[in-house]
Amino acid sequence: MKMWSGRFRQPLNAEFESWQRSFPFDKQLLSEEVAASCAYAAALEKFGTLTSLECEQMMQALRALEQETVANPSLLHDEEAEDIHHFVERELVKRIGEAGYKLHSGRSRNEQIATDLRLFVRAQIDEVVALLGELGETFLSRASEADESEMPSYTHLQRAEPVLVAHWLLAYVEMFMRDAERLSDCRERLNVCPLGSGAIAGSTLALDRKAMAKQLDFDGPTANSMDATSDRDFAVEFTQALALLGVHLSRWAEEQIIFCTQEFGFVKLPESFSTGSSAMPQKQNPDLLELVRAKSSRLIANSQALLTNMKGLSLAYNKDLQETQIPIFDSAHTATAMLRHVTGYMREVQFDFVKMKSAAQAHSMNAFAAATYLARKGVAFRRAHEVVGAAVRLCMDKGCELEALPLDQLKSLHPAFENDFYAAVKLEAVVDCHDVVGGTARARVKSALAHTKERITKIRGGAAYART
Repeated sequence: MKMWSGRFRQPLNAEFESWQRSFPFDKQLLSEEVAASCAYAAALEKFGTLTSLECEQMMQALRALEQETVANPSLLHDEEAEDIHHFVERELVKRIGEAGYKLHSGRSRNEQIATDLRLFVRAQIDEVVALLGELGETFLSRASEADESEMPSYTHLQRAEPVLVAHWLLAYVEMFMRDAERLSDCRERLNVCPLGSGAIAGSTLALDRKAMAKQLDFDGPTANSMDATSDRDFAVEFTQALALLGVHLSRWAEEQIIFCTQEFGFVKLPESFSTGSSAMPQKQNPDLLELVRAKSSRLIANSQALLTNMKGLSLAYNKDLQETQIPIFDSAHTATAMLRHVTGYMREVQFDFVKMKSAAQAHSMNAFAAATYLARKGVAFRRAHEVVGAAVRLCMDKGCELEALPLDQLKSLHPAFENDFYAAVKLEAVVDCHDVVGGTARARVKSALAHTKERITKIRGGAAYART
């Protein structure tokens, strides 16, 4: 029996009936549907619509259904169920008889799907934040292993200044912590319960909405029934946060792809996350990295699809909202899979610290430090910049580095150069001259490692994100 067929004389067009069903994809909301239905049953019992026995039978049947489908997923192959709500009602009636129909008293599928999706997104946020904590911990571990190893940093993809490898890795942890913060903020805002909102105007039964919200671990009931049944802001926020997470992972992947080339050679790909070429036996291809880069596009597209779906909808529920589910599901599953694989990759990837250090000492990457040396001698920085630029040009002509220029040649460029210049442009000194909070000086990075560990511990412990 349809949940709405009483008013109709003609059956649905067979092809349309199949086409409009959401059960093939919203069946993954079974756990959420069962939890929400149990909370609703308890409210119906308190109101007097259900007897205590009926409520107990209903809850037992609902929980048994969930357990049985976990053990035997083929039970979810139902060719007649329109959606997850229809499926659960049909199964409930099979198990406890006509009393199963009472569960829908005063209730609408509009509030059901709104509740189920909030429960789903909330659970997915918890999982993604936990995975971000694990990923951040892995990056932190690799940063600690790198110790005081140096590497070149880049602007415009051109060598810029030496930094510690740990400083480079911690830059990505900052991105992941912001992702966790955004998701946690989204979770706080979505954590209200639509149950009791009815189809649009509120339930026709004076149910205890606060009790239902409490049973489902929501902070309280939604404030407006029209908004509650049509709101998908939480889904948009969720997918947008995941889209930005995808951008961060894609940036990381692109850099890894560049660094693993023979031209750079900073990174040695783990074979367990690579494949070869069907034509060229020597190839080792960065498939994980390329797929991460590509799948970030799906996360962006899903977010855009939700916004486009919502932009022209009048209040309250419209069938269009059925199509918001697929982007939510796809983004959640795509993001969690990406995070697991990236964490696995980061545990196995190898860095060539020798090659990184060699690159950090080439192509006058100590030029900024050299200009700073002159500035500390009282030379105006703009003038110092020009002088060091001339020294770099001289090095290019001679095929050497700044520290290889004789003192007399340096003095010919400016008299402020002294013998202490050579110590000031050594790699270790260049790194340590960035001795500001957030800089790459060894002491600052050591402090950052400790502070980042505390922040990740809070994330993994489920505490709110804290920058300080």
